Amino acid sequence: MSELAALRHQIELESDAIDFCFEHGWSDGLPVIPPTEGRVRAMLDAAGLQPDDQIGFIPERQISITAEKVAINAVLAGCKPEYMPVVVAAVEGICDPEWAFHGPSTTTSGPAVLLIVNGPIARKLEINSKESLFGPGWRANLTIGRALRLVMRNVCGTLPGTLDMSTLGNPGKFSYVIAENEEESAWQPFHVDRGFRADQSAVTVMAADGPCQIFNQLSESPEQLLLTMADNMRISGGVVGQTYYVVILPGEHHKIVTDAGWSKKDVQNFLFQHTYNNYAHLRRTGRFPMPIKPGDEYRMRPLVTSPDMIFVLAAGGKVGAFSAFIPGWAKAGWSRAVTKEIK
Repeated sequence: MSELAALRHQIELESDAIDFCFEHGWSDGLPVIPPTEGRVRAMLDAAGLQPDDQIGFIPERQISITAEKVAINAVLAGCKPEYMPVVVAAVEGICDPEWAFHGPSTTTSGPAVLLIVNGPIARKLEINSKESLFGPGWRANLTIGRALRLVMRNVCGTLPGTLDMSTLGNPGKFSYVIAENEEESAWQPFHVDRGFRADQSAVTVMAADGPCQIFNQLSESPEQLLLTMADNMRISGGVVGQTYYVVILPGEHHKIVTDAGWSKKDVQNFLFQHTYNNYAHLRRTGRFPMPIKPGDEYRMRPLVTSPDMIFVLAAGGKVGAFSAFIPGWAKAGWSRAVTKEIK
């Protein structure tokens, strides 16, 4: 294997090395694991990569992201070596022109990078897809997402107040990683919807806001349950255009919908049809330029451009009458969801 290119720093105590990383701005505010040569090489070996292999390129910043740089940040984040292929695929995702790195990384809005992991690797690495889906306690979820953010910070220069100009930020900027609960789902996996085989592993990368939870323990039919979801989604539309949405149906709600024989397409179509707003409402609430024009009460705009822009997946705990939707960032054309195979 070729030599590592990173600078070496000789520090005797590991506790001093952690403080050294803080002092040099390499941390997201939490303690990091010092990236020794042995730890970095273990990451590279796990992914079968050479240090100078290019994982991605950010043209707006003329930055090449090499495997060594990804490995260093995966160590800093606390990843196990076996997580490295997922981190690499996620970095490939944010470097894809369709994801359009510059927009979501510099906006005054607050998107985080949502990662949805599918396929055998999600189960092998125990990436959480069930209870406390977005919560703490799962090393794979937390460190994989953290590694990606540290790459954005330490390699791409996406620092708060400089290139990251988000007004409010988003807790998901620490880490925002879930897996789909494929084992207990009645539907085909999300990555199959995206064109992959079920036996492949893949990660989908999205610029996304935080999850919005909805509660419904009264409904016994898909129609009434999804009207609760649609009512909340309808008023969440952005002011700059139509984005995409992720809709997550955990155990109880998933069972109501699938026991009635509804497919993902049925859910997408129903939500699409029930999230229209009239132009008058959009102008009145500051989403369209004023003033209200004649006929605006009857002119309608859908929340998204098509039903396919509502991504539906099964995840979350078995118990509890809760679901969630996640708005994407800005206009869908500004940053698209990208799915990469995990090799």
